[in-house]
Amino acid sequence: MSDTQVYHTPALLPEVLDALRLRPDGKYADATFGGGGHSRAIFGYLGYEGRLYSFDQDEEALANGWDDDRFTLIHGNFRFIRQYLRFYGVDAVDGILADLGVSFHHFDDPERGFSFRFSGALDMRMNRRARMSAAQLLESLPEDRLAEILSLYGELRQSRRIAAAIVRERVSAPVDTVERLLQTVRPFISPKNEKKELAQLFQALRIVVNDEIHALKQFLVQSLESLKPGGRLAVITYHSLEDRLVKNFMRTGNLEGREQKDFYGRNLSPLKLLTSKPVVASEEEVARNPRSRSAKLRVAEKL
Repeated sequence: MSDTQVYHTPALLPEVLDALRLRPDGKYADATFGGGGHSRAIFGYLGYEGRLYSFDQDEEALANGWDDDRFTLIHGNFRFIRQYLRFYGVDAVDGILADLGVSFHHFDDPERGFSFRFSGALDMRMNRRARMSAAQLLESLPEDRLAEILSLYGELRQSRRIAAAIVRERVSAPVDTVERLLQTVRPFISPKNEKKELAQLFQALRIVVNDEIHALKQFLVQSLESLKPGGRLAVITYHSLEDRLVKNFMRTGNLEGREQKDFYGRNLSPLKLLTSKPVVASEEEVARNPRSRSAKLRVAEKL
């Protein structure tokens, strides 16, 4: 268990277990296996007839699995959760969890390029078999598209100036390492808010490299199709774009957040939002695990 905890400390664990309303004979899916912390806790509730299906697109996460006929670890992106469950003969499950945070393992591995704290190549791919790394993204994107990404996904005020600087620099040499990127963008980063703004920059690039927003949209639609009536969907988000998307979907049952009502004004959403406000980490948890500070758990039940 100690290796798993080093890989990633699961956020909001008691709250997640409570939200899923676990039964010994239930079938559950952990869409973001990572270090396996949430999965192991869920699995601990299962009896002989219970089943757990966990997903991760990162090959390195597969080493955190274990052998048991009641547990299946699937090497795949959660955007295809419906297809994978059908492949394993599962029509519907009683609960689905997705923790959208990046594992400590990724942030703390210099070779993966997820963090500005370490030297190394700009990779940022969750699935290392994926086509485009962050370095290739910075090499190929037009300036206006790059500025749009930094503004939309990183909420950086200096997005246009940063994009222009990267495009200028790549003429002479690729911006393909963490050091080269930091050297390029630092003139446009506030010294007072350096860590925050650099985190926003790396977040924006990571989201696009891994197509995270589109993947989340596909997952949400497929999760609704994969739940039994009365089944629970629990999602932990870490930034406003994800949280807004999840909240709107759970409230309305569609990605646009468009409310649909019948003739009598009753909500026609196939989901019932159970968290009017997101569940957040306690002070004690934040003290133990500072990275849980931005975690927000939202839960819905399929009607």
